[in-house]
Amino acid sequence: MLKYIMKRILMLLPVLIGVSFIVFFIVNLAPGDPARIIAGVETDEETVERIREDLGFNKTVVERYGIYMWKALQGDLGTSYYSNKTVIEAFMERIPNTLLLGFWSVVFGLIISMPVGIISAIKQYSIFDNLGMVLALTGISIPSFWLGILAILLFSLKLQLLPSGGNEFWYSVILPSITNGTQMMALMTRMTRSSMLEVIRQDYIMTARAKGLDEKTVVLKHALRNALIPVVTTAGNFLIMMIGSAVVTETIFSWPGVGRLIVESISKRDLNMVVGCVILITFIISIINLVIDLIYVLIDPKIRSSYGIMKG
Repeated sequence: MLKYIMKRILMLLPVLIGVSFIVFFIVNLAPGDPARIIAGVETDEETVERIREDLGFNKTVVERYGIYMWKALQGDLGTSYYSNKTVIEAFMERIPNTLLLGFWSVVFGLIISMPVGIISAIKQYSIFDNLGMVLALTGISIPSFWLGILAILLFSLKLQLLPSGGNEFWYSVILPSITNGTQMMALMTRMTRSSMLEVIRQDYIMTARAKGLDEKTVVLKHALRNALIPVVTTAGNFLIMMIGSAVVTETIFSWPGVGRLIVESISKRDLNMVVGCVILITFIISIINLVIDLIYVLIDPKIRSSYGIMKG
């Protein structure tokens, strides 16, 4: 097991280098002079040139990338051109808000999808099943940015029930969570329904019913327990999706997370902040993936044997 973990950790290095390479060069392809943006429009050319030299913008992109990665490998992801905060410091200030939004998005998705998926499977082809599948299809089809705008118009501007942005109040997370978790809710509803349909047709479920157990016990104790295995293990992957899609949601709702920080940094051409945040997010997502894979390995003996991992 230790060998497997070390192998996966070593695989992170080329992934992080590849991501940093792509992001670094894409940001440099964006129009505009970062030195001019930092100095201001009315600043004289001599000052702009001095800023360009101080920040290394007079070097080629390849040279700057090499210097940046050499420092990054030593744990220095750079400093913001505007706030003078280190990338790690700014990231650590924002990441709790992003993780909080991701957590409540997953909670919202599970609260809705689990009962709807279970009942849809039990009452297959009923009106409830049809409505549930329409709800799931609608949730998958609606873009997050459009749903977020509609939520602000309805619940913030018209009904004035919830704030339209920020995180000043505890309930400020409600609209962003619903917006961010709707597609997960839709996908999990369909997955729960499919998993339940597969389980309730198994022989042991028929045996349980033949023994005279009431339907509630059969569904909740026997069917649901086995149907939840793929659903629960997939929830970790959806948390990763929530972190990735938070860029759109955080921008719409002015949520002070990493996604919004990246968007603000892109508009300012704050290269260090953009590349550093993307590297750190990639690292976190990779670690989450590693944890999920380890859970798979520990739970399923077939996966353990396929990787040549002995128990313990």
